[in-house]
Amino acid sequence: MCDDNGGGTLRTVAWSEICPWLRLFRCFRLAIGFGFPLLLSAVAILLTVSGWALFGLLFSGDPEIAEQLRPYKGCPWLALTDLVPDKPGLPRLDLSMGGDRPAPYAAADASRSIFRRSPEPFWGSFTQLSRPLWQIFSSDVTVTKLAYLLLCGLWTLAIWAFFGGAITRRAAVELACEEHVSPNAMLRYACSRWRTYFSAPLLLLVGVAAFSVGIGLVGTLLHWDVTAAISGLFLWPLMLLGGLVITYLLVWLAFGWPLMWAATSAEGQDSFDALSRSNQYLFQRPLHYLFYVVVAVLIGWLGWLVVSNFAAGVIALTNWAADWGADSSRWFAQGSGARQVEELLSDGAEIGAVGAFGAGLILFWCGCVKMLAVGFLYSYFWTASTCIYLLLRYDADAMELDEVFLEEEEDEATYGLPPLGTDEAGAPVVADDTVLPEDGAAPSDEGKPPTESPGNEPPSEGDERSNQP
Repeated sequence: MCDDNGGGTLRTVAWSEICPWLRLFRCFRLAIGFGFPLLLSAVAILLTVSGWALFGLLFSGDPEIAEQLRPYKGCPWLALTDLVPDKPGLPRLDLSMGGDRPAPYAAADASRSIFRRSPEPFWGSFTQLSRPLWQIFSSDVTVTKLAYLLLCGLWTLAIWAFFGGAITRRAAVELACEEHVSPNAMLRYACSRWRTYFSAPLLLLVGVAAFSVGIGLVGTLLHWDVTAAISGLFLWPLMLLGGLVITYLLVWLAFGWPLMWAATSAEGQDSFDALSRSNQYLFQRPLHYLFYVVVAVLIGWLGWLVVSNFAAGVIALTNWAADWGADSSRWFAQGSGARQVEELLSDGAEIGAVGAFGAGLILFWCGCVKMLAVGFLYSYFWTASTCIYLLLRYDADAMELDEVFLEEEEDEATYGLPPLGTDEAGAPVVADDTVLPEDGAAPSDEGKPPTESPGNEPPSEGDERSNQP
């Protein structure tokens, strides 16, 4: 490409400035992050589903709630590890949020389980983390299930207010400033602003609850014919206005809650600022938001294809190498010591209690590898949500993509040593701890004993000759 002035040739094109959405391709590398974001996300989702399972045991009297854990034999972690295959291959892209499920669960009504999820990183994580709250608005919800879903939703919000905040903080700084954020810094930031992360979506839920209770109180008048007629004549238009407010708040919450985390991490403000920004960017740039989500979904699915197959390859190749020692039929034609790893780990394996304990440990370590891969699903979701927030902020407010709130670093400990300073040339010197007056003048020597300099010393007896003429 030639310059208009004929002065030379343009060698490069800043595609990231022409197409800012290309920054979404960086989210895969940041989501991997040398393992720490994967570990952080894996711990968070394990705590999340464990809390769901505990609440399910508390409300196990409800048959529908008890049915959600039955296919996983009381271990909700299987709902996550089943997403990673035992051997490499092309995963099934399931946008219906069904995901890979155990065979007994496939025949059940899977649409009501909060444990199910799609292997697609962005959309699957979005729907699974928000599913407990959205099932509250089903028409057949009971008081028992309402309490169960509320506890699961608040538990999810509390867990990801910390872990999601840490991941989005790291993503905001590295996407904007391309500076590395240490694990201690990201965890400290999330801990100091946990209330902001937690309260931003909770305020919308409180608003929805307030209008719902008001409409529900008016709904009690429908038990009698006369009051039902009065309600339809005078009160129903006001109730429809309340329903309009509820719908608006739910749409805001449904699509804006990931942006609230990203706003807190990028701006460092309170929950009201996060609510304001998420509302502005969601309703002012809905088509931009949709486009960025579609791009994030496609990139995330390709990333999951790599991560899941890599984890499956680790497990499959480990089993293959172990089979050379466990299966003696590969070495001898009449070998009788054939015991492959897959047969050892199968449900129908004829092994004793000690062997079953060893097989359980093997399954545990393989599950750890799978959980690290599953952590990518949530690490990528929060990283991509932060990038989408920065892009929407650039579209709506024309703020540069490299603008992000940075905290001042704490003073390093001196361990009892004097502080260091610099001279006029910039060389490090020991700083003088003398406090200067406000006018900047050097401190006076009043009140100090006179100091004799070497040039003013009195002559000694041996030197009296030098003073004589």
